Amino acid sequence: MDSEKDQKNQEEQEKVDKELENSESQDKTKTKTHGEILREQIIEGCETYDRSKSSILLSSFTAGLEIGFSFLMICSVFGFFQGKVAEETIFKLIALVYPIGFILVVLGQSILFTEQTSLLTLPVLSNKRSVFSLFKIWGVVILGNLVGGILIALTLSWIGPNLGLFDAQVIAKIGEHFADYDLPTILVSAMLAGWLMGLLSWLVTSSKETTSEILIIYIITAVMGFTGLHHSIIGNIEIFAGMLVSPHIDFLVYLKALITALIGNALGATIFVALLKYRAFLFNVKMP
Repeated sequence: MDSEKDQKNQEEQEKVDKELENSESQDKTKTKTHGEILREQIIEGCETYDRSKSSILLSSFTAGLEIGFSFLMICSVFGFFQGKVAEETIFKLIALVYPIGFILVVLGQSILFTEQTSLLTLPVLSNKRSVFSLFKIWGVVILGNLVGGILIALTLSWIGPNLGLFDAQVIAKIGEHFADYDLPTILVSAMLAGWLMGLLSWLVTSSKETTSEILIIYIITAVMGFTGLHHSIIGNIEIFAGMLVSPHIDFLVYLKALITALIGNALGATIFVALLKYRAFLFNVKMP
């Protein structure tokens, strides 16, 4: 009975693989189909799995550093407008500069956990990689992103006040703004952010030129910045820097907010993008 089921699953997977192979675009001027985008995402995900762990760690460390430029701009905007406009307005203005670090990371092809979450899940769903290998590579990427983020947080927390761009009070307010929610709220907020980041990866793959990629990244991350959705990697920088100067953020608060945001981002990207996009394609292939 099990052997018959396994054989049936194998036949279905072969059918899916064949459909994906046939989905390679012949006319580059046409809009990419669902299958073409999925195929490119799976190939890119598999290529990441095949990289050495040291290469993945270095690339993810670089992403953790580069995303810090969003934090630099957030604090600089807050410092510039503080006392001139209402604080609530400043948090909305931040959305204009929030995408900077994401543009640098995505176009620079560094490995960012939230942008790669759904991408790395697709090879597992298509039976090309194991669940164990997924968690292992996630661990390496998260480690690199967090270490890079902590390093850039330390750097910017020192250089920002020295350049007169912002002061410790600004850093504290940014960090407190991220952490000042109960854990269920952070979890759901992070799931929405993960959903958007998964869509970002999907839409960037569907685009054909750099200008459209920048526009996609800007729009999606600006939505996150305007609404204050919890993104774990830049959030790591915000709350770690805040922990250095704010009496309201201790290590436990930092840890709980960060872990909750990481889980929410992973769930959002995996469930709402990777799984649903793949199942939609699978359903279409299996239809008579």
